[in-house]
Amino acid sequence: MKSNSAVNSSLATIKYKLTAMSFLQFFVWGAWLTTIGTYCTVGKGWTFGQFGAIFSTLALSSILMPSIIGIIADKWMRAERLYGILHLCYGFILLMIPQLDFLKQNIPFFSSMPEYDVLYWLIFAGMICYMPTISLSNSVSYRILTMFNGNVVKDFPPIRVWGTIGFIAAMWTTNLTGSKDNSMQFVIAGVTAILLGIYSFTLPACAPEDKPTERKSFFSMLGLDAFRLFASYKMALFFVFSMLLGAALQLSNMYGDAFLSGFPKGSVVEKYSTIIYSISQFSETIFILTIPFFLKRFGMKKVMLFALFAWVLRYGFFAFGMIPMGSIFIVLSCIVYGMAFDFFLISGSMYIETTSEPRLRSSAQGLFIMMTNGFGAYFGTIISSWVIDRYFTFSDGSTNWHFTWVTFALYCLVVAILFGFLFKHEHRPEEIDSLNH
Repeated sequence: MKSNSAVNSSLATIKYKLTAMSFLQFFVWGAWLTTIGTYCTVGKGWTFGQFGAIFSTLALSSILMPSIIGIIADKWMRAERLYGILHLCYGFILLMIPQLDFLKQNIPFFSSMPEYDVLYWLIFAGMICYMPTISLSNSVSYRILTMFNGNVVKDFPPIRVWGTIGFIAAMWTTNLTGSKDNSMQFVIAGVTAILLGIYSFTLPACAPEDKPTERKSFFSMLGLDAFRLFASYKMALFFVFSMLLGAALQLSNMYGDAFLSGFPKGSVVEKYSTIIYSISQFSETIFILTIPFFLKRFGMKKVMLFALFAWVLRYGFFAFGMIPMGSIFIVLSCIVYGMAFDFFLISGSMYIETTSEPRLRSSAQGLFIMMTNGFGAYFGTIISSWVIDRYFTFSDGSTNWHFTWVTFALYCLVVAILFGFLFKHEHRPEEIDSLNH
């Protein structure tokens, strides 16, 4: 039997390994997520509608893949190996993006397509591989921490915060290398994703937990049990609001850097837009660490409600960013982003963890991502890009960002009020304590 010091040493080593995984998980996304809008609309000169179609692939892949991958991890394949394979595929696909002309000339499938359609299919393929790894990384971290007697509520937020630091590091790398409006951002992400894929094979084995001991229905064999969560009114309502939030969540990633890049040419905000935007991620690192306190003190519903009202402030502050001294509002918007992003998604992930059967947790986490980054983000992406092109784009091609952000803020306010009235969840400290075991 291992001594306490040996167990503590093993847990410390595991936390370092999971921290590295978290850092790289979001580095390989942050290198291009907030700057692909600049790449498409500034670097390539495409419309918001064309960019919106490309960006919608994040949502479509979140609808198609996380639940399927969660089912595979629950039932048939070691989760950390599946995670590694997905990142290897993702990395190789991203490395193809700088070769758009070559692909058009040499691959029959792409030969008759306009360039933005080629990018559409490459991003779509990459997202099919990447989006499932977000929920899968949570499942792997939770499972490994539990295997080594870790405290999920206490140990996971400091690990997850390094994902945000990785996102920041990627944004800075893209900005400082002059890559925010060109395809080099995808090279940075692709090479790192391949390294992460290789690294994941060094993680402890996460064998499937659902090993059948009796005959099951065809429905159960396919792992579709997790969809029965929708039979619960409370859980169904939670997923509906996850979708509504998801419609607002990706708006920051879609338009934030393009908005800041629209400031006067040569200004500090325009030149260092990605670095200024990374204040949002610095805010994340702070708010992630406060989650255990807020969950214990206020409970999951109030923490998620705080997040929804923070989204109202996020977009409300952006709406006044271009007035004289408006940079103060931009900084304030970036500061509240940490609460807006972390308090719903991470608390929501933990809510799933406490309300789902152990054998279905990977699948349930996949459903959560499907509703937020999937259906919600898809409808938000398509509708918002149409609205901007239709109502907030001037005849000279410039954008009325003030009313764009006001519209988004009002949408978030309506969602927050409805959530407060309709979603019922009593705060029980023992529910939070259950994540410690």
